[in-house]
Amino acid sequence: MSQYEYTLPLMPKSATLIDPHGRQIKYIRVSVTDRCDLRCNYCMPKGFNDFQEPEDWLNFDETTRIIAAFARLGATQVRLTGGEPLVRQHFPQLVKQITAIPELTDLSLSTNATRLAKQAADLKQAGIERINVSLDTLNPDKFKQITQGKLQKVLDGLQAARLAGIQPIKINMVVMKGVNDNEVPDMVNYCIENNFTLRFIETMPMGDTGREATNQYLSLQVVRQQLEKQFELIPTQMKGGGPARYYHIANTNVNIGFITPISQHFCETCNRVRLTVDGTLHLCLGQEHSYPLRELLREGISDTELEQHIIKAIALKPENHEFSDNPTKLVRFMSQTGG
Repeated sequence: MSQYEYTLPLMPKSATLIDPHGRQIKYIRVSVTDRCDLRCNYCMPKGFNDFQEPEDWLNFDETTRIIAAFARLGATQVRLTGGEPLVRQHFPQLVKQITAIPELTDLSLSTNATRLAKQAADLKQAGIERINVSLDTLNPDKFKQITQGKLQKVLDGLQAARLAGIQPIKINMVVMKGVNDNEVPDMVNYCIENNFTLRFIETMPMGDTGREATNQYLSLQVVRQQLEKQFELIPTQMKGGGPARYYHIANTNVNIGFITPISQHFCETCNRVRLTVDGTLHLCLGQEHSYPLRELLREGISDTELEQHIIKAIALKPENHEFSDNPTKLVRFMSQTGG
């Protein structure tokens, strides 16, 4: 018997996912693996090998079942993440299963793009509508220093995605003081040339790796002010459930976004939760609140019971993260949680 079995709230099936702070949860980020073929120094510690074992991973049917339960309760957006999701074998099959869930209106993918050149066409055919690609530098040597990988693989993957018709393609750049902050204008121009959306992200103190990178933290308010000296930025909006504040670059087809969990947190509008590959539901990226679902699935709970557990989990969602107030609280790494 599960310790969670006896305290389920009696909820109507039509209940929507409203957390204790009045926010409707419509967006679930799903990690399909905690493994990655890069080693970004703010995401995964050097030499880290404490990965989940495959038997602890949710299989595709279990993952699809959880997403379908969220969809029946009102969630409409799913983003597939990792680790690096493209290292998961037969990944396009999972995409097809999720695409078949009728209530979903948006399915997207976060990737480092190192394997995208070979998989872009299959992913588009399977149902991926848009992608986010992590890319912090256009300098091959610096890319090697940050990720231990090869930049050209990423650039080839981006072009393959564009040729496959995936749109929009969003570039995610973590801006680090003294590391790549001098490359911001170059990245903007690269995205203008390729019609890619560019999103800047502040470093976050998650796990020892994130805390070690706090000396590289740079407020994106500074970055935006610097860009406004070179470009005319017009406030705009883009499709997606994420927290970015977007601006259109005048006289181009390109938008840029700013994701500011530290300098301007967006907790009051948070509409998302994260499901890790081991079946743990994390209610906040910057808190330890979680709810285990894998054990419950494997005990044979019904779909109705699964929905009730999800509703109960959402009731645990905190009002705010604690990145600034309690930066040593989180012990897990970004690669373990899903980006």
